[in-house]
Amino acid sequence: MKHFTISELIHSKTAVEKRIWNGANREQEDNLNALVSAVLDPVRERYGKAVHVSSGFRCAKVNGGLPNSSKRSQHMAGEAADIYTDAGPKGNYELGQLIAKLGNYDQLIFEDVGKGDMLPQWIHVSWKRRGDNRREIRKHVKGTGNVYPMVDRKEIGI
Repeated sequence: MKHFTISELIHSKTAVEKRIWNGANREQEDNLNALVSAVLDPVRERYGKAVHVSSGFRCAKVNGGLPNSSKRSQHMAGEAADIYTDAGPKGNYELGQLIAKLGNYDQLIFEDVGKGDMLPQWIHVSWKRRGDNRREIRKHVKGTGNVYPMVDRKEIGI
């Protein structure tokens, strides 16, 4: 881990507010290490600017307390992170494009985009250490609940 730490990947504002222990076990930490090695560090190197983690690992109790969170969320396995840049939605869009171009991801989601744009409030990215990575690109339009339609590479400008 060159640019990220386990402690920032398991930190949860929700867990702190609700006084929930959000510790990862060895398997989950190994998955987080793989996510950083395969995706996050290379993306940070190529992006050349700060990339922040708003949510990495989530225990089931933390995950269950979040709106629109899946009961099968890869966050609970340590396989996913929600990331963002200091440059706002435009920087987040560029970050998502870079991840798609590099090609190391299981799922890439442009989160909370507007109805007529692809400018995400953050990027969700996952990586599976075991099994096949699907390389799915999806979006979530703000205000549409749990709807995550597939996106083709043209829609994100690559």
